[in-house]
Amino acid sequence: MTDIAICGAGGKMGRVIADVISGRDDCTVVAGIDKFAEQYAEFPIYKNIADMKEKPQVIIDFSHPSALDDLLNYCLSNGTALVAATTGYNDEQIEQIHKAAEQIPLFFTFNMSLGINLMADLAKKAVKVLGGQYDIEIIEKHHNQKIDAPSGTAIMLADAINEELDEKYNYVYDRHSVRAKRSQTEIGIHSVRGGTIVGEHEIIFAGRDEVISLKHEAHSKQVFAVGSVNAAVFLAGKQAGLYAMSDLLKEL
Repeated sequence: MTDIAICGAGGKMGRVIADVISGRDDCTVVAGIDKFAEQYAEFPIYKNIADMKEKPQVIIDFSHPSALDDLLNYCLSNGTALVAATTGYNDEQIEQIHKAAEQIPLFFTFNMSLGINLMADLAKKAVKVLGGQYDIEIIEKHHNQKIDAPSGTAIMLADAINEELDEKYNYVYDRHSVRAKRSQTEIGIHSVRGGTIVGEHEIIFAGRDEVISLKHEAHSKQVFAVGSVNAAVFLAGKQAGLYAMSDLLKEL
């Protein structure tokens, strides 16, 4: 049985994670952390992580990038594993995550969906076949309350593709400001914000007289919740290190 604490317990994702865990017999929620949350479940919710009396094996964080410092301080001090599932981290925070993984088990990915991670693998295979003969564009769509753009998932997909292209490609985010023809070594990344779109990502490979596309649609937040809970159970008892969805998939 894996004892889990949820950081961001009062948010939409936190509540979905709690619901997902309630239906499983291999893990349980022992506490929540949320400075704005009311008590809505049997487990206690603390405004500050330092006040938490319970000792979880793993913390799932679906809160806000500003919570990272306190989370890492707690986990490093207590030897607690962390699933960092929040989006919007800057480069400095990502470096903090990598450094912390030298001392604790830490699961970090820009998207907790199994389908998205499969999509990244398929994109890598497509690049191996298509090479530099096709223009590559990524379109991501999210709800109108999402703050960061482009999404971390779009960057993750672009990075996966660029890795197969020997890091030779550059990313173009704002094409209307560039009065020039498209270069061969660029990946266009475009953001759409509207309504209640949970998350859509499409990779377009545009060649001469044909277009190949890979697309993933998330129809509810539950896909991300399930992925984060699977990550937490996977992480329990692991050695210090940085883990990703590719590591989890090897054990499925």
